[in-house]
Amino acid sequence: MSITGERDALPGGGPQKVGVPIVDYLTGLNASIALCAAIAHRERTGEGQYIDCALLDMAVAVNVTQAISYLCAGQPPGRLGNAHPQVVPYEVFATADGHMILAVANDGQFRRFCRAAGREELADDPRFSTNSQRVVNREALLPTVREIMAGRTKAQWQQTLEAVDVACGPINNFREVFDDPQVKHRGLQVNVPHALGSAPLVASPLRLSKTPVSYRSAPPLPGEHTNEVLQGLLGMQPEEVAGLRKAGVV
Repeated sequence: MSITGERDALPGGGPQKVGVPIVDYLTGLNASIALCAAIAHRERTGEGQYIDCALLDMAVAVNVTQAISYLCAGQPPGRLGNAHPQVVPYEVFATADGHMILAVANDGQFRRFCRAAGREELADDPRFSTNSQRVVNREALLPTVREIMAGRTKAQWQQTLEAVDVACGPINNFREVFDDPQVKHRGLQVNVPHALGSAPLVASPLRLSKTPVSYRSAPPLPGEHTNEVLQGLLGMQPEEVAGLRKAGVV
């Protein structure tokens, strides 16, 4: 959070959390990778091992580029909002119908962006002709880029900039995400039969040619598998389960 959010001097400045508990998810993801490594080791040696995956470790590790920057320079990195610390223009801009990210990664892309925007003179300006100068003169350049981007819609910019190999992308809400043709093509929403009808789920991102992911069951209703757990896994007798139910334990 110390590197996420707008600068203190600007409106809305201060540490910000991301929109999902990313450290939790990444710790689980890395735990699954560690499990695969442990299984491979067991297959080779017959030895098992303990796996220790801590949220703290993941929170530090996922910030690797910023952490290395601090360890090398000794200066804690600050917040830049949606801006890139070393590349300009590389941030979120408002368009005529929403926001999108423009990611101009090098000088050639900047010139192509300027040409596509009808402002090629910006690429000839010595203040902006190289990325190092664009970083130094960030505050002089960005108001002009904001004005340029506001003149077209997200779709217009995406079509224009992709045609000249300048990276960009619309910032979609979830309605726009699940209406996106590529999201539909990839089948990223699945519907699983449920006792109450149909349960919409987000598809697994894993694509396996021999063992594709299958969706066999929906999220359970409260207590749906109580008998299965108590009798099937714990070996309790039906009368014992009935006694628990009568006592209000389950």
